[in-house]
Amino acid sequence: MKRRALLAALMAGPAFAAPPAAELARIERLIGFIEMQKGVEFMRNGRAHSGADAARFLRGKFEKMGDGVNTAQQFIDQIASKSSTTGQPYLIKLADGRLLPAATVLGDELARIDAAR
Repeated sequence: MKRRALLAALMAGPAFAAPPAAELARIERLIGFIEMQKGVEFMRNGRAHSGADAARFLRGKFEKMGDGVNTAQQFIDQIASKSSTTGQPYLIKLADGRLLPAATVLGDELARIDAAR
């Protein structure tokens, strides 16, 4: 009986564990950072989105595509840096008009989060 259960588990494919609670909190802080920005736009596939819309999108993308994402840095690299459809990088348009890669902005924020520990 035990062998049958083990075989069934192996045939079901790999199981992905959720990131540790501390990493989920760091990911949520990054998404919250985007969400709370005033006077900036999140550029995705050539279209501008508010911080709130970007946060909603990133949460949904993480929920759908986050298997195997176990750290905040992996979240930046695999979810929040570029479009999985077009491959175009996500950009942050600052209030002064500068465009920065979302990966850079979020990487800088992650460094600030970690330095504040």
